[in-house]
Amino acid sequence: MVLPEPWKDRLGKLDSTRSIELETATHGTIKGQICGPVRVQLDGFRPIFTELLFADMKTEQCEPLIGNIVLAQSQARIDMLGHRLIHIKHMDLKSYHSHRPSTFAT
Repeated sequence: MVLPEPWKDRLGKLDSTRSIELETATHGTIKGQICGPVRVQLDGFRPIFTELLFADMKTEQCEPLIGNIVLAQSQARIDMLGHRLIHIKHMDLKSYHSHRPSTFAT
């Protein structure tokens, strides 16, 4: 989950784990700071524990970016037609298992 750097003070004391450089869509670089673990809860969905990335960008140009991992762990998905988040009843392990090597010898 990516948030603008100025929002960090709104969330109180957070543990900082490391600073990183990020490449922007215009191929420039900006600084970012990863903090966590933090408890994140999307409105109406279950809470999760994850890290937050605070990026050094202008707040008037930025909205929070909620990544696929945060959505999946929260059991949420995007309804593209309704422009909203909807609840997923079951997590999909099929795709998880298809990308992992088998742990059983054949």
